Amino acid sequence: MTDRAYLKNLRIPSAQDPLRIMMSSCLAGITCGWDGTANGEYPTALKILSHPTAKIVKFCPEEYSFGSPREMCDIHGGTGFDVLDGKARLLTESGKDWTEGIIKAAEKMLEIARREDVELAVLMDISAACGSQVIYDGNRFAENKIYQIGAGVAAALLMRNGFNVISQRDHASLEILYSKLDPAHQIDSTMLDHHEIPWYMEYFGLKQ
Repeated sequence: MTDRAYLKNLRIPSAQDPLRIMMSSCLAGITCGWDGTANGEYPTALKILSHPTAKIVKFCPEEYSFGSPREMCDIHGGTGFDVLDGKARLLTESGKDWTEGIIKAAEKMLEIARREDVELAVLMDISAACGSQVIYDGNRFAENKIYQIGAGVAAALLMRNGFNVISQRDHASLEILYSKLDPAHQIDSTMLDHHEIPWYMEYFGLKQ
């Protein structure tokens, strides 16, 4: 998870020199989801797109390697970092091994982030590619689906290479970002990031 101090120290952008933000394509409304949709609307992400002080670099790792629509896929045996280290695999719901393809897509995402000199990434949480706070532990369609703390493969590669990543559910961090994009924005100090909400604390047995 991104240290909010990093966000507070981000520069104040302008329309002439916008903040360079990488975003999961689905969060921007592009129909690249596994079922050929954008997985709904995400107001927290769409709000970023409304500011001329933001330059959005959109990318979907899963669509890049597997197209859309496609099978749903999840990480088995660890997190995205473990996939990168050869200790876990990315499998589809029918059991196909997509590990090689997701690593290739993650490397492409990193290449684009470097080329565009991205200053922050806002990615879709829970995704096996873009998750940054929570992902599934194995098949999400299992009768007793399990969540785990961790990052997806593409998000993990960005983090490993020094890029700061937040999700569309990190509301406290997004409030800071909004204030950078629009100096008139008043930060709502009651907002929480995903790892601070009651569900997360209760599910993972953490103290509030």
